[in-house]
Amino acid sequence: MLYESFRSMGVERALKRHASGNIFYSHPGRGKGEKMARLKIARLGNPILRQKAAPVDLNDLKNPENEIRALVQDMVETMHHEGGVGLAAPQVARSLQVAVLEYEENERYPGHGTVPLTVLINPVITRYSEEKQLGWESCLSLSDFRGRVERSLSVTVEAWDLEGNKRVIDAEGFLAVVLQHEIDHLNGLVFIDRMDDLTQLAYEEEFETYWMGEEAVEA
Repeated sequence: MLYESFRSMGVERALKRHASGNIFYSHPGRGKGEKMARLKIARLGNPILRQKAAPVDLNDLKNPENEIRALVQDMVETMHHEGGVGLAAPQVARSLQVAVLEYEENERYPGHGTVPLTVLINPVITRYSEEKQLGWESCLSLSDFRGRVERSLSVTVEAWDLEGNKRVIDAEGFLAVVLQHEIDHLNGLVFIDRMDDLTQLAYEEEFETYWMGEEAVEA
């Protein structure tokens, strides 16, 4: 299985989706039914985006009411609200090695299938394929821009889940790009740092006018 969902991580009761589409937190650290917070996105220029994030102490995950769980829930709510397919903790001004991912088939990202809700703690890319691909990326921290970035076509990632269990993820294509993008954030990098040709950096409106139709990732 390419991605591990919250259900397979043993925290299936941590989230429940309300009929209105809102997500409510049912973790005992906050009180059942309390709506999660939407966090402010750190934009380019905020120094936290250029720092290598601190690793999470895996021993802290043993506490069912640890702050990482609460942070993850707020990150998921923020990612959904902002329309991203991924979000890293530095993007919400928390310098921690935490990222969340989720993708469902929709008109904005056609043809890429579904990625279940996924939490990555202290992720490391242990393998990059030699084969590369070019694709358009955007970022919630650079929301007005898109740029064409070369990424490895497939990667292997080692990370931990919210229960402190080690996970090994093999991904390719669109999913590999999302992983590389988010893990870059945890190392103080944004997608423009990966661009070889800055003439292919465009404002969103110009992208839609002149480049629309080419594959893009927003995270």
